[in-house]
Amino acid sequence: MSSVRRSAWGSIIPAITLVAGTLFAASASTARGTSLRDEGRTRITDLISADQRRARREREEYRRLRREVDAISREAGRHDARVKQAQGEADRLAARSGFTAVTGPAVRVSLDDAPLPRSGDLPHGARPDDLVVHQSDVQAVVNALWAGGARAMQIMDQRVISTSAVRCVGNTLILQGVVYSPPFRITAVGDPDRLRAALDASPVIGTYRKYVQAYGLGYAVHTLDRAALPAYTANVTMNHAAVPEDDGGP
Repeated sequence: MSSVRRSAWGSIIPAITLVAGTLFAASASTARGTSLRDEGRTRITDLISADQRRARREREEYRRLRREVDAISREAGRHDARVKQAQGEADRLAARSGFTAVTGPAVRVSLDDAPLPRSGDLPHGARPDDLVVHQSDVQAVVNALWAGGARAMQIMDQRVISTSAVRCVGNTLILQGVVYSPPFRITAVGDPDRLRAALDASPVIGTYRKYVQAYGLGYAVHTLDRAALPAYTANVTMNHAAVPEDDGGP
């Protein structure tokens, strides 16, 4: 019985050795002079950069088309009272919807990752996630500022509206196709006292401030005498629409 096993293994071992040798050679050839991990990071960086360039092109195209549609609508309003009335209603709602620039006194909140110790060791009891700003932290600030009566809001250099989505990947923030690194700055136009009170009253921000004290996360609130926020220019997805009844007109 043992001789049969030795005979079988004797025929299998050379085949295994040949396959393993081929795999090692292929791996060495692929990695020669390069780092496989660095190559993977480069691909991811290239993909992110390409996606941002595509998003910028799409935003510019969207803005161009919006300007054309607005011009056509206003020209049509000169000849059709219904179009003129609808355009007037749209202009009236534009400010409330975020489609016009806003200026006024404001509060600016800055959130930042905690600095790593020079030794490279994490603080006692801390995890890597404890030292970075999370999506929930940014969202907590946004929610508190809206609750404090903000008339308009901007994250980094982009105006945001009620349907804007805040997304974080790792320690970066993605807003309307653009990737930002910390520190993250949120600016809200409104009554500074009310805005600050809303920030202080938020339990989620209260938890974040405990991590500020424990691990050195960044949290700063500044009152601005005057801030100028641009109009919202990103795309708006229509979720619901209604077809007006036919009144028999042309």
